[in-house]
This record gives sequence, C-alpha cells and structure tokens, in this order.
Amino acid sequence: MMDKEESTVLITKSEVAEDAFWVELKRVWSMAAPMVAATASQNLLEVVSLMMVGHLGILVSFSGVAIATSFAEVTGFCVILGMAGALETLCGQTYGAEEFGEIGKYTCCAIVTLLLVCLPITLLWIFVDKILLLFGQDPEICRVAHQYCICLIPALYGFAVLQCQIRYFQTQSIIFPMLFSSIAVLCLHIPICWGLVFKLGLGHVGAAYATAISYWLNVIGLGIYMKYSLACQNTKVVFSFNALLSIPEFCQFAVPSGLMFCFEMWSFELLTLVAGLLPNPQLQTSVLSICLNTTTLHYIIPYAVGASASTRISNELGAGNPNAAQCIVRVVVILAIVDGVIVSTFFFCFRHILGYVYTNEEEVVYYVEDIVPILCGSFAADSLVGALSGVARGGGFQQIGAYVNLGAYYLVGIPLAFLLGFVLHFNSKGLWMGSLTGSLLQVIILAGVTVTTDWQKEVGF
Repeated sequence: MMDKEESTVLITKSEVAEDAFWVELKRVWSMAAPMVAATASQNLLEVVSLMMVGHLGILVSFSGVAIATSFAEVTGFCVILGMAGALETLCGQTYGAEEFGEIGKYTCCAIVTLLLVCLPITLLWIFVDKILLLFGQDPEICRVAHQYCICLIPALYGFAVLQCQIRYFQTQSIIFPMLFSSIAVLCLHIPICWGLVFKLGLGHVGAAYATAISYWLNVIGLGIYMKYSLACQNTKVVFSFNALLSIPEFCQFAVPSGLMFCFEMWSFELLTLVAGLLPNPQLQTSVLSICLNTTTLHYIIPYAVGASASTRISNELGAGNPNAAQCIVRVVVILAIVDGVIVSTFFFCFRHILGYVYTNEEEVVYYVEDIVPILCGSFAADSLVGALSGVARGGGFQQIGAYVNLGAYYLVGIPLAFLLGFVLHFNSKGLWMGSLTGSLLQVIILAGVTVTTDWQKEVGF
C-alpha cells in the first residue's frame, strides 16, 4: 500500500515538474520573440544611417562613418549597454519580491549613473580624430569620423536613458510597448535620415543627427507610456536624493556587468583590426567583417532569450522561488541548443551563397564558403553564451562572468587566434578559430558555474 502511495507521489511530482517546464517555456518564448523584434529594430537605426551615407557615393564619407560607428560601438554604446544589465538583477529581483517602489528608485539611479558615464566617453569622442591618427588612419577619414562622432554625442545620452527604460519594462515583463515604440521609431528614422542626408544636404553629418533624433524619440515615447500607463503606476520613476544613495549599490553590479559584456565585444573588434595586418589585408578583412556581421545579426536571438531568462530568474529569486529559477535555466538552455542547431544547419546548407549576400567578389565568396563550417560552431556557442549570460545577470553573478570572459578571450582565445592566424598562417580562418575556442571555453565555464550554483543562496541577493 505504501509503495503505491509513494509511486503516486513520484508520478505527481514528475507531472508537476513537466507542467512547470512547459509553462516556463511559454513565458520565456512569449518574452523573447517580441524582444528579438524590438532589439533588431533598435540595432537597425545605425545600419540605416550607414546605408544612407553609402548611397551618397562618396567613398571617404562611407569609410569615415564606418570607422566612427565601430569606434562609437566599442568605446560608448557597448559600455552603456553592458552596465545597464545591472538593472536586470536589481529591478528583476525587487519586482519578484513585490517591492515595486524600489524599481523606480533603481531606474532613476541607473539613468543618473549612466549619464555621468557618458561624460568621459564624450571627451573620448571629441578627440576621435587624434586617436585614429595615432593608429595610422588616413587624415581625411579621420576628419569625417570626427565630424560624425561629434554629431552622434546626443545619441549616446539618449541611448543611456533608453537602455534604462528598456530594463525597467523588461523586468516587469512589459514587452509590447518597447516593441511598438522601436518599430515606430525605425519607420520614422528612414524618412528623417533621408531628409537630413539628401534633402537638406547635410551628408554624413545628417545621418548622425538622424540617429540621435530617433533615440530621443524612442525615449520620449517610452517616457510618456511610463508616466500615464496604469501598468507603471506602482513603479513610477521619481528623481530624488534617496535614489542617488543607491548609486554605489548599482555600480556594484553595473561595473562587472559592463566588463562582462565589453570583454566579449572588444575581442571580436580587435580581431577585425588585426586582420588588416595579414597577407592580402583587403580580402582577409572583408571575410572577417562578413563573419562578424553575420554572427552579430544572429546574436540578437540568443541575447533576447538571455534577457528573458534574466527577467524570469531574477523575478523568481526575488519571490523566493529557487526551484522555479532552476526550471527556467533548463528552459533557456534547451532553447539555446535548438537555436544553435537550426541556425548552424541553415548556414551550413547555404554556405555556397552566403558570400553573395555581401559582395560579388568571387574570391571573397570562396573564402566565406570555406570558413562557414567554423562559423557554424560560433552560432552554436553564441546561442549558449547568450542564454548563460542572461542566467548570470538574473542570478547577480556578473562579477564571475566578467572574470570568465576575461580569461576565455584574452588569456586563451586571442593568443590562440594570433598563433593560428599569424604563426601557423591560417589567416582569417585561424583568427576566427581562436575566437571560437574562446567562446567554447566561455560556454564550458559558465555552464559549470550555473550547474554548481546554489540557487537557494541566491534568493533575495
């Protein structure tokens, strides 16, 4: 009789666990899908600006804006995006604990902090031409890059506020206002950019102004929703001295979160730069740029899955539900594996035509086809990295993540990339193989950290 009762209990627990898995899968996916669209819409702003400049037909303008965009990403936007990830921990867990007033306080604190961080970045952008000249760039390209970065400065401050607003909505699972706002702004950005670049004759400077205007339009749109929506009544953002007292606590999570993100992004930009030192630099740089652009586009999906995971995990930990947090980890890892398999299979099957999407140069197309099998490994690794990084942000162990990324990329990945690319003469393929090794090591260590985490201790950070 007792055996039957125990068997019934075990079956019931199994059914409950299975039901919980499917419920969480639906929740995570219902957040991740619109997050993919919202993130893609935001990323396309600068792509549209660059395309508009490209259609001017002035090569020096296009080259200068391309370098300025890369410089702005590395020194500014990446830093802000990474640091804003601290709100995923703080706001997510306070929302789960139903301390709604704290969400507005942390958001206010984050806005002030990130705006202050923008000040030294602004100084760096002002002297971008001097910095690029030190690296041997063409003076005319440096002049264009300087003009573009100067006019892009307002966009940096808008981006800082916008990232805080995004985390404010994300941690409360309010996704659709972000989606509608991002798509609406992208639709407005195209005519605004066209008008400033071509109609008013501002050229590449007009593209920078258009980006800034679009970021601030997004900020204003979300700000209006925050102020008047009933969904935000309990979590209003009020600027106060009390909010400023939370800056040290915010920085405790923001600094490692920023480093965790930047260490990864900077490593890929570094490889693109050193590709110019390889034999036949135009070919090698083109191939590596195609790889980087393709993986960056794909990373929008795992980033959205990771953001959803971060929100759900932090909410459950704040509510004191460590078992639910563990269930979410399983869900996002499975989603990441599925994403990696599907995307890798797709690109491997169409490796013969991938190069033609970017160029008609047969030599470039051939080399891209040759490197795609390695690129497929990057898609799989990136899927898991995005998911596990989201788990790290949700659990509040960004500091461990920063050390992991530092070791994986700068102690292993990049040295191996230099060895394979320059010493063993695998060229761009060798550089990417080294980077892939760093990504795989990152996955292994983050997976180990996740598996060994005592989620009971993470409750309520």
